[in-house]
Amino acid sequence: MLSLTINGGEYASRAEVGDTLAETLREELGLTGTKIACGAGHCGACTVLLDGVPTLSCITLAHTVGGRAVTTIEGLREHPLVDAFVRTDAVQCGFCTPGQIVSASALVAANPSPSPDEIRHAMAGNLCRCGTYPRIEEAIATWRD
Repeated sequence: MLSLTINGGEYASRAEVGDTLAETLREELGLTGTKIACGAGHCGACTVLLDGVPTLSCITLAHTVGGRAVTTIEGLREHPLVDAFVRTDAVQCGFCTPGQIVSASALVAANPSPSPDEIRHAMAGNLCRCGTYPRIEEAIATWRD
């Protein structure tokens, strides 16, 4: 059994060597907010925080994260960024939104007032197939409003 700390709680996992963190979160632990899109670490839909750092869970092996803090979108339910994304209509289809919010939360934790260039740089690994980038940038720029 693998012990995982997720969103501040302790979980026992049956993840085997080779199981990804995304698969374990979704299929075993029922934390389906983390999305799997490309499955190869290219799109950012699966982003979670690992010890506060944005991490692509579709290419992270579950057995490597024991003893580290994992934060998923479920752990950010009360974060003001969620309301900012809704207020600015940055959600569109919503598939990329969890990964976008998780990445943005790491950015604003490090820099509560990022510049437009800092936002674009920090969010470059998160793709939005709907092309909602201006609204996503607005949500991050105005997250405390």
